[in-house]
Amino acid sequence: MTDKIHAGHRRRIKDRFIKEGLDHFEDHQILELLLFFSIPRRDTNELAHIMLKEFGSLATLFESTPEDIARRCPVTENTAILVSMVPSLAKRYFKGRWGEKPLLNSSTKAGQYAVSIFTGLKYEAFYVICLDSQNKVNHAAKVHEGTINEAPVYPRLIVETALRHQANSIIISHNHPGGSLNPSNADIEVTKRISSAVEAISIKVVDHIIVAGEHYYSFAENGRL
Repeated sequence: MTDKIHAGHRRRIKDRFIKEGLDHFEDHQILELLLFFSIPRRDTNELAHIMLKEFGSLATLFESTPEDIARRCPVTENTAILVSMVPSLAKRYFKGRWGEKPLLNSSTKAGQYAVSIFTGLKYEAFYVICLDSQNKVNHAAKVHEGTINEAPVYPRLIVETALRHQANSIIISHNHPGGSLNPSNADIEVTKRISSAVEAISIKVVDHIIVAGEHYYSFAENGRL
């Protein structure tokens, strides 16, 4: 009888997803649905609540390692791996959606592209997005890990990256994981340093994008370049 009740509940959740997607699902319902596919006969609703209470949010849970999930929650290694794969799958999806050489001819597109690059990153990183003469992406390269305040982003690395990937112009971008979108004094200063360095080789910084979660701040949009 219990198995039939669980089977009926699972069928209703799946049918709801097929009909309307995840937009109106609560976080625990999204996790419950995901857990269906690694836990065939257990009440995943209760387990979803336990896991969210332990990690605080879906984002924190998804960004955790399989080892940490398995250690802190009553789940198998298979389930922990499945849950931790979500950010990497999302990043791969965005990469495929943008294609090989996406056109970034506006700050909006540049911001959206930068957001996709930082999907799932728990640490601060710095990217250089190299553009050709038609504002299409030649290459997006991570040139630094760690906060700008903790370690300098060397203009020399930016210049080398831009030359290596035959950039006509570049967009620089870094993230503030869980932080504010507002640029710090260090963000403003490093933008000036990098702009001066690449101008010496006739390459222009067309934007500096700061990413926080699904949101971004564009230096170009806000008149800071």
